[in-house]
Amino acid sequence: MKVGVPKEIKNHEYRVGLSPASAKELIEYGHDVSIAAGAAAGIGLTDDHYRAIGATIVDTNEEIFAKSEMVVKVKEPQPEECKQLREGQVLFTYLHLSPDPRQTKLLLESGVTAIAYETVTGIGGSLPLLAPMSEVAGRLAAQAGAHCLERAQGGIGVLMGGVPGTEPAKVLVLGGGVVGQNAAYIARGMGANVTILDRSIPKLRQLDMEFEGKANCVYSTREAIDRYTAESDLVIGAVLVPGANAPKLVTEDHVRKMKPGAVLVDVAIDQGGCFETSVATTHAEPTFMKHGVVHYCVANMPGAVPQTSTYALNNATLPFTLSLANQGWKKAVSQDVHLLNGLNVHAGKLTYKAVADAQGLEYTDATSLI
Repeated sequence: MKVGVPKEIKNHEYRVGLSPASAKELIEYGHDVSIAAGAAAGIGLTDDHYRAIGATIVDTNEEIFAKSEMVVKVKEPQPEECKQLREGQVLFTYLHLSPDPRQTKLLLESGVTAIAYETVTGIGGSLPLLAPMSEVAGRLAAQAGAHCLERAQGGIGVLMGGVPGTEPAKVLVLGGGVVGQNAAYIARGMGANVTILDRSIPKLRQLDMEFEGKANCVYSTREAIDRYTAESDLVIGAVLVPGANAPKLVTEDHVRKMKPGAVLVDVAIDQGGCFETSVATTHAEPTFMKHGVVHYCVANMPGAVPQTSTYALNNATLPFTLSLANQGWKKAVSQDVHLLNGLNVHAGKLTYKAVADAQGLEYTDATSLI
C-alpha cells in the first residue's frame, strides 16, 4: 500500500503521523511510505532520518494527498486538506467531528474512508489511541494552568504549591479519567490542594487509593460543582463522552461567580468544551479573559511537546496502521470490532452515531458497509 504522511498545518502543530520507527515497520512489510519534506522538523528529525530507513521524501503535501492510498496524520484535516481527499482513500488520524460540522461536511463530500483515532476502542471500553494524548494533555493542563495563574498572565497570582506560611492553590479537576488522573497527579506533585469530581464511585475509590488520600475525591453533583468552582483558583475540565460533544458542566453563571484571576483549562475543547464560556484557542494565542477569568482552551495541547507526543502516539497507533495497510481497511475493520468503531465516514456516509446525533445528520451502521 502507498502510505503518505503530510506535514501538519494546524497552528503550532509539530507532531508527525509516523515516526521513523513506525515508517520502517511499514516498509519492512512491503509498503511504500512517503513523507512530506520537513514533516518531522518539529520533533528534531530531518528528512535524512526517513531516507535512511527507506522512506521517500516528497516536496509538497499536495503530492502526498494525490498519490497515497492511506494518509496517516495527527490532527484533523484542515479545509484545504479535506478538499484533496478522495473516494477510495483511507484517512487515519484524529477527527473530533462532533463539534465540527464543517469538517464533517467536507469529509462526506470527499468520499474518503475516515477512521478516527479517538473512537477506536479497546478491551473494557478503553480508548487506546486517545489515551496517550490524554495523558500528555492532562499533565500539560496542570502545567499550563500553573503558568496562567501568574499575575503577568492575567491570573490571580497564586503559586501552585505555595510556600511555608501560605496556602497552596486550590485546583478542581472535573472528571477522573485518563486526563483528570494525570492532571491531578501533576497538580498534586506541585503541591496544590486538589479535588477531583467524578460520577463513578469505583473510579473515585481507585483514585483515592492511588493518591493515598492526598487528593479529595468527591462525587460529582450540581451542588459540588457550584461549591468547588467558586472556591477554586484553577479548574481543569477533563470530561469525555467518546465521539460526542462534551457536557457543559461549568455554566457562564459559574464563571461569573469565580474569583477574579482564576483559571479555566478546558482539555475537552476538541469535543466542544465542557465550559459554556469556552472558545477554541491556539498555541499562538492560548488564552482569553471572560468575566475576569483566564480561559486556556488550546485545541491541540499535546502539540506543545511534539517529541513526547509523537512517540507516545505512534506506540499506540502502529498496530492499527499496520493492520489497515496489510489487510486493507475493509478486511481490517471486519476482523477487529475495535478498529470498526473508529470508522466515522465512508464514501459519503456518516458511520458514527454520536456525530450524527450531534449534527442532526443521517447515520449509517458501519457493519452494513463491510
